Amino acid sequence: MRPLRRRPKQLTEQPSLYEPSRGGGGLALSSGDRRRDRTGPSRPGSTASGTTDEPADLIPLADLATENAVDQLTRARARQIARRLAVPRPARDRRSRRGVGELVSTPWSGGSDELDLERTLEVIAGDPYPEETDIVVRERVRQRRSVVLVVDVSGSMKGERVQTAAATVGALAGELARDRLAVVAFWSDAAVLVPMGEQVAPLAVLDLLLRVPTQGLTNVTFALETAARQLAGVPPRDARVLLLSDCVHNAGPDPRLTAARLPRLDVLLDTSGEDDVELGRDLARAGRGRLRLVRDHRDVAAALTAVFAD
Repeated sequence: MRPLRRRPKQLTEQPSLYEPSRGGGGLALSSGDRRRDRTGPSRPGSTASGTTDEPADLIPLADLATENAVDQLTRARARQIARRLAVPRPARDRRSRRGVGELVSTPWSGGSDELDLERTLEVIAGDPYPEETDIVVRERVRQRRSVVLVVDVSGSMKGERVQTAAATVGALAGELARDRLAVVAFWSDAAVLVPMGEQVAPLAVLDLLLRVPTQGLTNVTFALETAARQLAGVPPRDARVLLLSDCVHNAGPDPRLTAARLPRLDVLLDTSGEDDVELGRDLARAGRGRLRLVRDHRDVAAALTAVFAD
């Protein structure tokens, strides 16, 4: 593997993981975080849940119920992306375990013994010589993905770029309503804004994301490790990660090694300012996914449609 184009800063302290606080007042350091326990030395370069030198035990988040709390331009962009977005449903997977998945009627293919008698009689009515494929059975078929949206809110993604990312997440949250979704924001540290499978309104996800202050360096490795933990226990064929970033990785270990351990990683890379397309391409290749470049929110819908086409 060739060296990274940039030499990222080696961390002297472990990055922190923030999760929704119990009282709903913000994002608190997770219970497994070691920030308050400074008795043991940290391992340089490690990306286990821990700390950086960025202060704050709690990221306060204002009430999300107010309609005017977020820039209306960003909301309009999210709606524009959503109108043009056409994310195809995943292909039916008949390899599913018994009792798991959506129950559907389908032609018999030798793998089911639950006859759909009513549908079968409709198909063979008037046909004295029915074929095997005329027999209709009931099968449970998985058509649900588990998707982690990983959004860069580091210092290099401030302003217009983070608004594009937020609009993208808001649009996707609505399009993926039938799927299990998690949202992770990251900088030097990372924050789980929406845990896997939690039901949150699309615009509420957008609001929440925009309330995380853009700050710090860009630790892609820790972000991808956090996404992997959200996918724990999910069958690889149902799991994928979408990274929204400029891929200017400048803190922590090489993220390509982590990308290779994910079930699938797609990259939506913002090229409107400083970027690292080479690393973005390497991450997508290592993660068996696709790389798509966007300059602004107008490029997003077509890029996402291509990413989810397979």
